[in-house]
Amino acid sequence: MSLNPIRPWRNIERRKSRQIMVGNVPVGGDAPISVQTMTNTDGRDVRATLDQVIRAADAGADIVRISAPDQDTTRALKEICRESPVPIVADIHFHYKRAIEAAEAGAACLRINPGNIGSPDRVREVIKAARDHDCSIRIGVNAGSLERHLLEKYGEPCPDAMVESGMDHIKILQDNDFHEFKISVKASDVFLAAAAYQQLADATDAPIHLGITEAGGFVGGTVKSAVGLGNLLWAGIGDTIRVSLSADPVEEVKVGFEILKSLGLRTRGVQIISCPSCARQGFDVIKTVETLEKRLEHIKTPMSLSIIGCVVNGPGEALMTDLGFTGGGAGSGMIYMAGRQSHKLSNDQMVDHIVELVEARAEKLEAEAAAEAAAE
Repeated sequence: MSLNPIRPWRNIERRKSRQIMVGNVPVGGDAPISVQTMTNTDGRDVRATLDQVIRAADAGADIVRISAPDQDTTRALKEICRESPVPIVADIHFHYKRAIEAAEAGAACLRINPGNIGSPDRVREVIKAARDHDCSIRIGVNAGSLERHLLEKYGEPCPDAMVESGMDHIKILQDNDFHEFKISVKASDVFLAAAAYQQLADATDAPIHLGITEAGGFVGGTVKSAVGLGNLLWAGIGDTIRVSLSADPVEEVKVGFEILKSLGLRTRGVQIISCPSCARQGFDVIKTVETLEKRLEHIKTPMSLSIIGCVVNGPGEALMTDLGFTGGGAGSGMIYMAGRQSHKLSNDQMVDHIVELVEARAEKLEAEAAAEAAAE
């Protein structure tokens, strides 16, 4: 067990939503908030796309989206869906036949806007294909592509316009007795996105897909996403998230998990608590943390690890983490286990020893979990 229990003042009361399935991943209801990303390879290149999907899944992605703009991509989608370790969402814009082909190819979800698909007959064909192939739908409203009549009505993209667009699309699905859908109302402006999502949360019980779209590069986009998504998640809004970065999709997954972990909404892998370092540090904190992050990427078992440069805050932080190292003097520091002092260790042995301790703890916890599961 982690030494960071959820206390009453840390609890987040999640909005009650309907639950749908995206392949074998439940979204909404009491299901864990899932993390998504989107490939940026040429979707016609099966090997490159599948390799990226697998890397994202290894990083923790629960769902991966692939753009399907043409028939060559939907053909490739069949093999990708068959070999993918996680459910695939097909990103469809405008062309209803691509949506049907994607459903037939094995996509677990279609990202569409029903109002942009075309005539009511075409919408019904897409819904039939989704229903026939156990395929859910995500309604994806974006501030940058609102319908002309809504822009004319409201004058500019605004929360009212975005939510009205979303509810119009919802009505189309509901009028066709289709309810396996989730919805997003994304914007690149944090204030606009947050206000739209807050309004949407009151307007429907559909599962909500959170995202700050086109957030920017790795640093800037991470900050915008953490601010926007973090506030919404803290308010209990959101059933699945995608962090949109101009970066490797794997980084999107990592940032998504870090946002959820910081709020106690998901636990996966090693959460490192480390100081920013100062003149008191007894070892190179920054370099050590960078090395440990890379060396511990393979650990999926949740646990906390404190890496603190000196004894001012180190012992106190170590009391609240599963494992810890606090810098001392004369080239050595103190290892803490389960919040208690365990043994001294020289700085030059620190990284290898900590990796060994983390791996041993992960192996022990996994064995205990397997034994409990077998006993049930």
